[in-house]
Amino acid sequence: MKKLLLFTCGLIFLVACKKTAKTYTTDETKRGLIVENAMVVSAREEASKIGTEILKKGGNAFDAMAATELALAVAYPYAGNLGGGGFMVYRTSNGEIGALDFREKAPLAATKNMYLDSLGKVIPDKSTLGAMAVGVPGSVAGVFATHEKFGSLPIEDIIQPVIDLAYKGIVITKKQEERIKKHQESFLKANKNPILFDSIWKAKDTIKYPALAKTLERILKNGKDEFYKGETAQRLVNFMQDNGGIITMEDLNRYEAKWRTPVTFEYDDLKIISMAPPSSGGICLAQILKMIEPYDLQEYGHNSVKAIQVITEAERRAYADRSFYLGDPDFVNVPGDELISKNYSYDRMSNFSFEKATLSSEVSHGKVDVIESNETTHFSIVDSFGNSVSVTTTLNGAFGSKLYCSDLGFFLNNEMDDFSSKPGVPNMFGLIGAEANSIVPEKRMLSSMTPTIVEKDGKLLMSVGTPGGSTIITSVLQTILNVHEYKMTMQQAVDAPRFHHQWLPDEIKMEPNSFDKELIYQLEALGYKINEEDAPVIGKVDGVLVLPNGKLEGGADRRGDDTAVGY
Repeated sequence: MKKLLLFTCGLIFLVACKKTAKTYTTDETKRGLIVENAMVVSAREEASKIGTEILKKGGNAFDAMAATELALAVAYPYAGNLGGGGFMVYRTSNGEIGALDFREKAPLAATKNMYLDSLGKVIPDKSTLGAMAVGVPGSVAGVFATHEKFGSLPIEDIIQPVIDLAYKGIVITKKQEERIKKHQESFLKANKNPILFDSIWKAKDTIKYPALAKTLERILKNGKDEFYKGETAQRLVNFMQDNGGIITMEDLNRYEAKWRTPVTFEYDDLKIISMAPPSSGGICLAQILKMIEPYDLQEYGHNSVKAIQVITEAERRAYADRSFYLGDPDFVNVPGDELISKNYSYDRMSNFSFEKATLSSEVSHGKVDVIESNETTHFSIVDSFGNSVSVTTTLNGAFGSKLYCSDLGFFLNNEMDDFSSKPGVPNMFGLIGAEANSIVPEKRMLSSMTPTIVEKDGKLLMSVGTPGGSTIITSVLQTILNVHEYKMTMQQAVDAPRFHHQWLPDEIKMEPNSFDKELIYQLEALGYKINEEDAPVIGKVDGVLVLPNGKLEGGADRRGDDTAVGY
């Protein structure tokens, strides 16, 4: 009887593997938009169009980055922003690579225990809702740093189309209608006075942003200093302090975007270039891929039991390390080289078995000697010259802190929640943090953002990234694997069902109604806890793939209003 049961389970496993492996084909009809020259893929068609028009004018990927970043603040205030921050990874046409950190920073008046009460307990909502949740914004600095170093068009050509868009307005989509309605109660809690988003907005309505247009006009006239030292800065500080915040003019004056060395590593015959700390994205992505590299995922089949096991167990171990070691490298020593080394990866997976799940309670951070103590948006761009950028930008939560500056026309982030308010207590995405990510004035909070560029045979292959809080890293991971291991098109790769594990809580999140029930039963029999209820969307990946004939394929995620535009 036992042998018969094993045979039956094995047969089911083989059928499941075969079924999932054949779900996706490289049929040309299942490709995304294909163009000859250049492409922008972002969360909104309006932003992708503005970026593409910049490219058509002869601008490069960096000019288009600046325009698309600002356009998303108008077209997609859910995550696009002037009041937030982000990261960019780039590769120039001659193969030069680099990264820009325009992540928010803790205000000078921030303290380690600022979100704890007198008993040392985390005060609900204080790090997520309202003015005390806001970190010093970096997006405007990021736009100007990019343009100053690599831009080829005048800044007027880049910002004016965004101003025009803000005056003209955006047609609300059904998804935007739902998002605004969902968060209106929080808008009322965070804001003392009525805001634009308190109104009932329906799909096909047009929403205009004259205040934001005027802010952009001042920035166009006076440059970066307008936002960090000028009239806009003073009006922002007055608003923050009027609402109980602690950001000052000195905080804004001192803010600078920072050029960083990206995390680079090999996986099979790919070279992967991703974001360095204070983003955990590059290191975690490298760790997971290094841990799974010895296993034959292609043979196991896409989203098969064995493939999910291997990826889940690697994710579990990488996220355990993330919680302990990673933080702002200007404040803590991050052992990046050790964490992504081959030997370390091998040791981390040494107790993995296909026979049963590893319990997260049995997985702590790895042994590394340290001498010293889900609402984001992504866009990918490839230009006609061969330059590529991968940019992830965020307010953190949906509409950030929900605090909206009507005078200036934008939402403020709630990025302070990405610090460890109290080591061992999870943030809004369920991520556990440690001392390496504790609050310190002017420190940048740890992030999961994973803007990534992939090379093959020394040539550009892919620009990819996603929003999704703690699921960002695993969504980028699976998209790369879908193209590389399972030979999917770019569109298939971003649309494919995804799953996620982050060490704690000890569960695999799976997109509901996307995975075969028999496969789920098999995973549960091996000891994995499956959660389909809390995983309606795992990432909204946007990517550009360079095809063998040199053309570009855009992958715009079906889960949002994401759109690829190119020529």
